[in-house]
Amino acid sequence: MSEKRTTEEYSVSGDDLLSKVKAIIQAGNVRKIIIKDKADKELIVIPLTAGVVVAVLAPVLAAVGAIAALVTECTIVVERSSEAE
Repeated sequence: MSEKRTTEEYSVSGDDLLSKVKAIIQAGNVRKIIIKDKADKELIVIPLTAGVVVAVLAPVLAAVGAIAALVTECTIVVERSSEAE
């Protein structure tokens, strides 16, 4: 079976950034999260693999929290994978 990848984009305020990223990670089947500012510049790229423990992500989530304090609006690009038959 091959792997099918899809992307989703969410526009969020800086205040909601960290909670949205945590919710996306908990939802599962996420391959990569990209956070962009309103000028479409990539601020951080978070590659995720299956079975990543939240404790391992703690430093990354701290960085996302720091970004949230600096930006007013941003876009979260989520790359998901699923098996295609």
